[in-house]
Amino acid sequence: MVDSILKVTLVQLDIAWENKSVNLAKVHNYISAKYMDTDVFVLPEMFSTGFTMNSKNLAETIQDETISTLKNWANKYNVAICGSFIAKDNENYYNRGFFISSDKEYYYDKHHLFRIGEEPKFFSPGDKRLVFNYNGFNICLLICYDLRFPIWSRNVDNEYDLLIYTANWPSSRNDVWNTLLKARAIENMCYVCGVNRIGKDGCGLSYDGYSKVVNAKGEEMSSICHAEDSETIILSKNELYNFRTKFPVWKDADKFEIRKN
Repeated sequence: MVDSILKVTLVQLDIAWENKSVNLAKVHNYISAKYMDTDVFVLPEMFSTGFTMNSKNLAETIQDETISTLKNWANKYNVAICGSFIAKDNENYYNRGFFISSDKEYYYDKHHLFRIGEEPKFFSPGDKRLVFNYNGFNICLLICYDLRFPIWSRNVDNEYDLLIYTANWPSSRNDVWNTLLKARAIENMCYVCGVNRIGKDGCGLSYDGYSKVVNAKGEEMSSICHAEDSETIILSKNELYNFRTKFPVWKDADKFEIRKN
C-alpha cells in the first residue's frame, strides 16, 4: 500500500484586533516562507479579525478581499489554506470555516455558537457537517466551540482521517482544550489538529495557544504555546490505517442519527 503523506503547518497567530490587512500580511509571511515544505496551512478561528461580534461591519462574501487573497496565494504557492472568517450571505452572518486549495474550495458554517460570548446574537448557526478529500486524506473541518460536542464530530465507519479545529480558545480554559483534543482523537480514531491564537484580544481575553496535532492513540505529535509561531507535522495515512486495523474499536461503535434543532 502506497502511503499518503500530508504535511500540515500550524500557524499560531497573535491576531491584530479587527485589522484584516495586518493579519493577512502576517499569514502571507508564513506562507511565503514555508510553502515549499507544506501541503496545508491551518490558521486560527476568525484569523483576519479576531473573535469579534462586530459581524455587521466586518463581514465579507467569499468574493471579497479575504477569500480572494487566500485563493490567490493557494494558486501561487500550490498549497491549501484553512481557517475561518466572518461571512455574509444575504442578511445572515456566519463564522465560516474554509479550506482553499489551488483547484478546490470548501466551506463550513460553525454549528455550535458560543452562547457565553453572545455569538448567537450576531451570527447564524450552520446545520451541515463538512467532510472532503485532499491529497488522499478525508478531512472534517470544525470550529472552536464545536470541540465540546462529541456527537457532532463522531467519525462513523472511519468517514474521515483528519479532524481540524480552528479556534480562539482562551487561556482560562487551557486544560479543557488540551483534554478534549486528545479525547476527540481517541474516540474517533483519527488525527486531530487544533490551531488556536496567542496574545490578548480586543475584549481583554488572553490566549496561550497550545496549537497541536494529536494522533489516534491520543499522543501529542506537536504543541506550540506562549508564542506566535508555526510548526509543520507530517501525517501518515498508513500509520493510521495500521492502527485502525490492529485495534478496530470503530467496528463496535454505536449507531445513531443526529437530529438538528
